[in-house]
Amino acid sequence: MTRCRLCGSAALESVVDLGATPPCESFLAADQLDEPEPTYPLHLRVCTDCWLAQIPPLITPEETFSEYAYFSSFSTSWVEHARTFVDDAVRRVGLGPDAFVAEVASNDGYLLKHVVDRGIRCLGIEPSVNVGAAARDAGVPTLTEFLDPDTGSAVRAEHGPADLVVANNVYAHIPDVAGFTKGLRALVADDGWVSIEVQHLLTLIQENQYDTIYHEHFQYYTVASAIRALASGGLTLVDVELLPTHGGSIRLWARPAEVAGEPSRQVTDVLAREKAAGLQELSGYTEFSARVAKVRRDLLKFLVEAAERGETVVGYGAPGKGNTLLNHCGIRPDLLPYTVDRNPYKHGRFTPGTRVPILSPERMAADRPDYVLVLPWNLRAELTEQLSFVHEWGGRLVFPIPELSIVEVTP
Repeated sequence: MTRCRLCGSAALESVVDLGATPPCESFLAADQLDEPEPTYPLHLRVCTDCWLAQIPPLITPEETFSEYAYFSSFSTSWVEHARTFVDDAVRRVGLGPDAFVAEVASNDGYLLKHVVDRGIRCLGIEPSVNVGAAARDAGVPTLTEFLDPDTGSAVRAEHGPADLVVANNVYAHIPDVAGFTKGLRALVADDGWVSIEVQHLLTLIQENQYDTIYHEHFQYYTVASAIRALASGGLTLVDVELLPTHGGSIRLWARPAEVAGEPSRQVTDVLAREKAAGLQELSGYTEFSARVAKVRRDLLKFLVEAAERGETVVGYGAPGKGNTLLNHCGIRPDLLPYTVDRNPYKHGRFTPGTRVPILSPERMAADRPDYVLVLPWNLRAELTEQLSFVHEWGGRLVFPIPELSIVEVTP
């Protein structure tokens, strides 16, 4: 990668190099274990002109999202987060019975089902065939397409302009930032609203959340770089919310530039926080690589010492971020014999690169391991409660990020 995908600058500086890994959602079936597995460099850089952090676009969204292993509805807390958002958005935007809501990357309908329940007309635009089918089965109208300006215009022509366009956890997944943003503008009414949730680079850097760097995520936003990205498609940021999701996210509220007005005080405040953290100069990025290396050393030391003591460690969850962690640390079945996941789609498959078997949660309860390595650490509160039963045999939970933490579980 020689130029910034947002501003075209050649002023790209290294933030952290995680080596080469397979795509994080390319889980393997048993009959694929003897086949070659492609890997791609995973090297985060930042543009010192527009401060967009980014990795090279080495795989295409079509390769990742035509069939997708992630179903949002398997996270109880995420479904509740979506319900709360819909309640708040109805009030903020003033969505009535004649409103139209469009969601981009709507997954299995986990969010729009709350819109359907309110009797509000809606449409999901989801590129993955399998999860889009699950959404339709759940009663959520869903179009199987990637968003670009043509798709946005076609949906607008058929369904009318959207009073609210939602794009949660997708703005990082599209290498053509300007084209995608123009697609959002094509969808939204001239006096409408766009709501985008995306992980905040500020917390990624400050909390060592390097496992959320993977090939699906082409860029990583501050509010400052998001303002530039939105402007590339004719949208203006008017408000921002700081969210705890994914370890720390931002919810960007944008409107067409012609009606946007002045940004809120919260936008100014978050921009000041980012500047104070050094994220508009190289000083804010220089120590990150060393802190990432310490996460790796600490986790490997724990796993090796547990193995030498004859203690068992198994994983909980098989999220995409977990595969960045497993591959970067070189953790294979000798140190982690298996992980479990609630999603039946993943059962009987293996993690990409590291080939750790993925089993159903019942296996963990039967084996009673000494430690459970929690890979979706961002769901810490939900999973600590969900895994409280490991107290029955004295098991403990291990969270690898932001630093190694071993937790005694109470019933």
